[in-house]
Amino acid sequence: MSQLFGEVAGAYHEARPGYPAEIVAAIRAYHGGPPDALVEVGAGSGLATATLLGLGAPTTCVEPDVRMARVLAERFPQVEVVTAPFEEWTPPPGGVSVLACAMAWHWLDPATRNRRSHDALRPGGTLAVFGHRYDYVDPGQRAAIRAAFESVDPHQRNDRPDGWFHDDIAGSGLFTDLRVPVFRRDLPLDTAAYLRLLGTFSPQLRRPPALRDRVLAAVRAAIDGFGGTVVLDLRTTLVLARRPA
Repeated sequence: MSQLFGEVAGAYHEARPGYPAEIVAAIRAYHGGPPDALVEVGAGSGLATATLLGLGAPTTCVEPDVRMARVLAERFPQVEVVTAPFEEWTPPPGGVSVLACAMAWHWLDPATRNRRSHDALRPGGTLAVFGHRYDYVDPGQRAAIRAAFESVDPHQRNDRPDGWFHDDIAGSGLFTDLRVPVFRRDLPLDTAAYLRLLGTFSPQLRRPPALRDRVLAAVRAAIDGFGGTVVLDLRTTLVLARRPA
């Protein structure tokens, strides 16, 4: 499943929203200055990479999907790209200063992701896990879009609760000094942009092609019905944790 998004590798980078620059300042302040080496796990097409490069550290991106890795390497030739699952990647001797993971923590093996992350860091190193939470500013828009989905595909998706990856990292008992800054912004999208975004989400990619088209048609009609623009409430949660020295 971690390679599901290769199907839309080109569109993914254009459709998905990027990450706020405040993440860089938060990581730098928590770490105590710029790191001397950073590894990003599950880097995809490089949406988070573009922000993390603001740390000014030599960066290695570990990405299991060869199609995503190809896009990543083309966009960021200054980055070392390792095409491999995190579970098969070997950290450098002595570990890395910062290990980051954006919107991919749930794709890592839950039985080993915390231990592997701990062991990849040098003592005192920083783990930075972050991701978006999508909601709607207008409750009426939320209700209309949900009704459109359910009219075509009544299967209910079980969203993970807010803060789930904080609880996962804290529950491992392997890290100290956990902090959770949250960044929020309104994101207006016209109908076409919202449908492009929808086409990059795993529930839509898992649907058979005919059902995908029916979902897109229903959602398109819903957004056009309230003027052709939807405003997302986009919250980005950053979990910072430290490997004990």
